[in-house]
Amino acid sequence: MLDWLKNKKYPEFWKAYLQKQEEKSTRYVTLSIQTTGLNPIKDVILTIGAIGIDDNQLVIKDSFEIVLLQYIYNHENGFTNEFIIESKMPKSVESEGIQKLIAFLGNAIIIGHRVDFDIEMINEALVKLNCGNLKNEALDLEIMFKKWKESSDEKKFSISEIAQALKLPEFT
Repeated sequence: MLDWLKNKKYPEFWKAYLQKQEEKSTRYVTLSIQTTGLNPIKDVILTIGAIGIDDNQLVIKDSFEIVLLQYIYNHENGFTNEFIIESKMPKSVESEGIQKLIAFLGNAIIIGHRVDFDIEMINEALVKLNCGNLKNEALDLEIMFKKWKESSDEKKFSISEIAQALKLPEFT
C-alpha cells in the first residue's frame, strides 16, 4: 500500500479505491443515477446504473445497478416507497450501495450525460462515509457533443437530441 495512504483514517474500501487510481485505466464505464431532485446537499440518490465499455462495445456482463433505500428521506419528505418495494433491482442502504459502486468503478473513466451532477451526488454520499471525492476521469456526453458540433452557445442538449443528431438508434 502507498505510504501516504497507510496513516489516513479512511475506510478500507476507500483506501483500496485510492490505490487503484495510481494506474491509468483503459476501461470506460457509462454512469447514470436517478435522484430525488437537483440539490446535491438536500436530495439523495435513488438508483445507480452503470455499464462497462471494452473495445468500443458495451459489456452487459460488466454492469452495475442498484436501488438505494432511502426510507428516512422518503418518509420525512412525504414520499412513498412504492418504487423501492416494486423494483426488482438489487437493493442496498446508501452506505453499502456507494461502497459497491466504488468497487465497480475502480479506476475506470466515467462517461455520462451531464455527468458532473452525478459525480457531485456521489461525492455527497461519500462525505457521509468519511471519504474524499471521486478521482476518476470523467467525460460528459453533452460537452463532447458541443465540441464536436463546434457549438459555443448555452443550449442544453438532451440525450435523445444527441442520439438523433448522431443518427443513433432510439433507445428507451
